[in-house]
Amino acid sequence: YKRQVNYQRDCMSNLENRVSASLSQADKDTVMAALATIKAKLPFLIDITTSDRQNMLKMGDKSRAFVQKTMELVNQNDSFLPRAFVVEEMQKDVQLLNDLYPMLQALNQLQELVDDTVMVVGSEAYASALVAYKYAKDSGLGAGLDGVVDDIGRRFVRKSKKAEEPPKV
Repeated sequence: YKRQVNYQRDCMSNLENRVSASLSQADKDTVMAALATIKAKLPFLIDITTSDRQNMLKMGDKSRAFVQKTMELVNQNDSFLPRAFVVEEMQKDVQLLNDLYPMLQALNQLQELVDDTVMVVGSEAYASALVAYKYAKDSGLGAGLDGVVDDIGRRFVRKSKKAEEPPKV
């Protein structure tokens, strides 16, 4: 009995609660509306395939500087370019890149915060569920809980390797 009490006390003390928050329905609706507004304000956004992504030229910080300096060169004197080269399209691309880049950084930061928060609250919820399940399983109270506890416990059932192997012929 003393061992069980110590185990239960240890389980409870290990439940760290780093995030204690909730979202009202109004706040959820506002956030989703704001995301929809952002998407609507950027109607030119496209989705590319993995193959397209792999075959595309990639632009890092050094390439961004190269593009900016080349754009300055072209803006000063475009007479060396072939007639088929459309300077206005390059200017639009460079300007859109400059406009989108700070948005991308802000969205990446927001996504990282949301990802981290979801991971922490998911971990906390799972740890709490494990403790609650352990208490329910160990309580032996019955009271109609046995079926629910058994149903919840199916999450931990492992198939034996013998059951997975096809019968030998």
